[in-house]
Amino acid sequence: MDRRQVLRNISLITGAAFVGGEMFLQTGCKPANNAITGVTSVSPKDFDLLNEIGEAIIPTTNTPGAKAANVAQFMSDLVNDCYSEKDRKIFIEGLADIQSSFQSKNKKSFAEATREEKIAFLMEKDNEAKEVNKANQEKAKEERTTHYFTMLKQLTILGYFNSEIGATQTLRYVAVPGRYEGDVPYKKGDRAWAT
Repeated sequence: MDRRQVLRNISLITGAAFVGGEMFLQTGCKPANNAITGVTSVSPKDFDLLNEIGEAIIPTTNTPGAKAANVAQFMSDLVNDCYSEKDRKIFIEGLADIQSSFQSKNKKSFAEATREEKIAFLMEKDNEAKEVNKANQEKAKEERTTHYFTMLKQLTILGYFNSEIGATQTLRYVAVPGRYEGDVPYKKGDRAWAT
């Protein structure tokens, strides 16, 4: 099974489209020539903000959080190499919006804020994204836009659970699957399997 088929299956199973998924399905990841398109890219200076946002979405508990998994590097690579010009622009402008709107509302940077302030702010952005996604349902496919916070959440989750930390410390991991066991006992609180 190739990656295009895997992504189609994931979309069918979850009932949701992965932002940027059409790029995987149609062309695969090709580094964008930003000099020609004029669209900027996620740069290493954005990594601190991306990791802070990721940590607010998947915090450190009894397992390491998104910051420990360095989800910023994953997000940067995927956005720069695989997102369409339109989606990349939405994502980058969204990062700038988070920085400026958080600063004007709280009079401090996102990194300096308390966990509660970060979560309250991101919940507002999540509600805003839900409204945009609801409005998109009435639009034609060509007119739909994805809210940047939806992209951030998807990339954080995808990056975290594809990292070594997410796969081995948060999920139960078996490097080489053994025999098939169709009936495995489950206790409330057991972690999901990574394989």
